[in-house]
Amino acid sequence: MRPKEFDPDQIADAAMQVFWQRGYAATSIQDLVEGTGLSRSSLYNAFDSKHGLYMCALKRYQQMTTANIELLGQEAPALERVRRLLMKIVDNELQDDQRLGCLAANASLEMAGQDPVVAQWVAQNFKRIEAALEQVLRQGQEQGQVASQKNPRALASFVVCTIQGLRVLGKGSLPDERRQRLLDVVEVAVASLA
Repeated sequence: MRPKEFDPDQIADAAMQVFWQRGYAATSIQDLVEGTGLSRSSLYNAFDSKHGLYMCALKRYQQMTTANIELLGQEAPALERVRRLLMKIVDNELQDDQRLGCLAANASLEMAGQDPVVAQWVAQNFKRIEAALEQVLRQGQEQGQVASQKNPRALASFVVCTIQGLRVLGKGSLPDERRQRLLDVVEVAVASLA
């Protein structure tokens, strides 16, 4: 058996970009052939199907976003860590000239309602960031920064919703209003945690 002549992670990265730009339904196998540089037969042999390659692309995206969780683990007051994460999202949106948004949110909106495998991945992806946020918010309660009567799990879900809302506003705001709208959301969100 001949060894693979390509790096599956690089192919998943290339496919991720295609799916991110076009969405799952609008992406054809030909788009994936052109985007990855592999032949149809190589794509099918390595990933079984368009869906298999999509799931690999989503897993690569999840690895890519691990930096967001690492940001929450840094040494700083709890609310500052949450603010840093939200500001990183704002910066990503402001630098996203193509307005691609969040691949997990895109997958949730396009596929999760009809594909249980994607729905499970989306839920797991959101739970991962929620768990990290909940831990930070509990620390914030212990430090007296986060209101002790507020449920930290619910607050973590709220912050995840805020992140996804920032992504939607980033895609849907007019260019001259975009930055200020996103910054306003960050300020209101952080203030609501205290």
